[in-house]
Amino acid sequence: MKFYAFVLTSSLLSLQLCAQQKKEGIAVTDLLLIKRAGGIQISPSGDIALFSVNSIIPAKEGKTGKDGKPDKESQADKESKIDKEGKTDKESTSDYSYNNQLWKLDLKNGSKPTPLIAGKEPASQAEFSPDGKKIAFVRIVKGKPQIFLMQVAGGSIHQISNFKYGAGNPSWSPDGKRILFTASFTLQEYIADVNLNPAHAVPTWNDEKPGFTANKDLEISTAKANANGTPEEIRAYLSKNEADKKAKVLTRVQFQNETTTTSELRFSHVFIMNADSAAVPLELTKGFYSFNNPKFLSNQKIILSAKVDEKQHPDNVMEDQIYTVNTDGNDFKQLLGEPGKSYSVAAVSASGKWLAYQTSVPGTVNVPQLFVLKLSATAGQATNIAQGTKILLDRSKGDVKFAEDDKMVYFTASSNGGSPLFSASLATGKVTKLSSEENGLSDFDIHGNKIVYVQSSVSNPSEVFMSDISMKKAPKVLTELNSGWLANKQLSFPQKYTFVNEKGLEVEYWVMKPINFEAGKKYPLLLEMHGGPASMWGPGDESMWHEFQYFCAKGIAVVYGNPRGSNGYGEAFLRGNLNDWGPGPAMDVLSSVDQTLALGWADASKLLISGGSYAGYLTAWIISHDNRFLAASSQRGVYNFATFFGEANVWRMVPRYFGGYPWDPKVRAILEEQSPVNYVQNVNTPLLMFHGENDGRTGTVQSDMFYKSLKVLGKPVEFVRHPGASHELVRSGDNRQRIDQMLRIYEFFSRYLNQ
Repeated sequence: MKFYAFVLTSSLLSLQLCAQQKKEGIAVTDLLLIKRAGGIQISPSGDIALFSVNSIIPAKEGKTGKDGKPDKESQADKESKIDKEGKTDKESTSDYSYNNQLWKLDLKNGSKPTPLIAGKEPASQAEFSPDGKKIAFVRIVKGKPQIFLMQVAGGSIHQISNFKYGAGNPSWSPDGKRILFTASFTLQEYIADVNLNPAHAVPTWNDEKPGFTANKDLEISTAKANANGTPEEIRAYLSKNEADKKAKVLTRVQFQNETTTTSELRFSHVFIMNADSAAVPLELTKGFYSFNNPKFLSNQKIILSAKVDEKQHPDNVMEDQIYTVNTDGNDFKQLLGEPGKSYSVAAVSASGKWLAYQTSVPGTVNVPQLFVLKLSATAGQATNIAQGTKILLDRSKGDVKFAEDDKMVYFTASSNGGSPLFSASLATGKVTKLSSEENGLSDFDIHGNKIVYVQSSVSNPSEVFMSDISMKKAPKVLTELNSGWLANKQLSFPQKYTFVNEKGLEVEYWVMKPINFEAGKKYPLLLEMHGGPASMWGPGDESMWHEFQYFCAKGIAVVYGNPRGSNGYGEAFLRGNLNDWGPGPAMDVLSSVDQTLALGWADASKLLISGGSYAGYLTAWIISHDNRFLAASSQRGVYNFATFFGEANVWRMVPRYFGGYPWDPKVRAILEEQSPVNYVQNVNTPLLMFHGENDGRTGTVQSDMFYKSLKVLGKPVEFVRHPGASHELVRSGDNRQRIDQMLRIYEFFSRYLNQ
């Protein structure tokens, strides 16, 4: 009998092992199957939750719309399904686009999620009315975002905004009668707009065009365009050339954006309108500034943040202040602000009695501080600013929400490789961690004792869950966005390790073994490094979920971690790489490699290294100072600080991290010392480089210079440029290019691994 039990148990075990062995590793085209949730909002009754789902769908070649969304011509391909090889059922296309749809969850009856809106047209930014009977959301109409209303009971939909500048980020007034929204326009559009600027006034700050006083060049001219005419007529002729995109005239310091250069200066203003089909917007903010994150304090007053400075060009203003304004557009005044600090609105309690705001020190590396402040009965007036309560947590905080009873505030924070949920007392600022760093809580909403949230984990990159607000009960998963296709996939689960570096900072890192790992065998080891440099990775990070699992499926182990300068470990750790982008962080990541090798199963002769953005820099720094790696890949990196300051739209990182500008002799010496391009002669590791040709964040000259230098020196290097791609290629870029990059990295590594 005992023998029979043993045989039966062994047979069952064998069947389980066979089932496990039949599971496949993550394939490169599984990227196309990943769905991501966001935008959680619970209805006022607590019975319904809304959320958005971002997915990847087939699109006709060359027919991807703005922001990665398909245009009307690509809608016909949406029904095509993607199989496990990344092909469509009709084999009609090899290009893919992003699509964002709104879904709803019945929290009361627990039924499966259903689409909120019929049809396939993308929608986003859904907001319940205070009575829960209507939902405002945003769709693109003729290239502009516009606000629509949906009746929850009947499902009828109608467009309520038709604003020529678009309307986004809708927010309901407490009485549900009006909707707040934001719209964006250029400096020239604002000057010329007879409704928003009837006097055609120009800014009081200097637009910095040489040779003009009082911004005379911005005034509307009646002169006719004439290349052979008077100076005024010549200026009219030249202005037409600019309007026709024949010339870009740059006079501002922040002339670069993520994908190109621009002479346009844009402003974001706040408007209010009645929540009906005859809505006519009223502008609540005025002037040549941008206003951010507006929220209702009451039916009569809103609060927002802005960089308002009548004397300085907006490009030169670093400090936000917090203001209040009446809903009729009057009584605009500052509530919070001081020189040398930036203030931003984080949240307003449902009662309008409490404000959560963050402060930071612009131009420096620091962890923003979160405060809660009680407001007086006269909305928008602080009872005593000095009595504002500081939330006591040395971490970067976000997604702030007040409890309904005004006793607690809830938020997420980057912490030790994850983004847990925290609560804090409004009275004392004492913080309690409610969830684990092992998972990433990316979005949430609360109602009574209920929390609905989006979670990323090693086992699943994105699903919606529900739990009690204390997070003590076992969570209930509400969606099956990825669990279906993941059922037949074998995953690698990371193991966490730590060490203390020479500065006394504890460094965390994680090791992922290849799938089907066998004891006694040696495996290649890939060092993956994050950008930023103030980013943070961990088991709950969804951005690298696919790439890490893909390499583990290919038999390559992965080690990743958070070297000094990473977010999530407090301000001292965050500032650990000031004046030190290369040597110190390199020491941290190489220590994680050494300690992984000490485990005994990684092959020291088959070490690989990869990183993008700042980590592209760190890759280049390491291989120009260390020869242990068999092959390397650097993507969209920084290699030469001499040109980075000029060609990057994030040029302020130079003074922020190195204390000054390249013309300062002391700063120039540090920048030269820490530029990898100055050590190209030492590079012997075969290198694969990538850069998007429209990358305005780091600039393509960075890679051009490093690549050409290596080529002249006869070093083993290959350079891939992705046409039209920006710095965000791997996160939100063209999906064929995302797959192309990952495949090229693996193929390049395989040449040297002899796979």
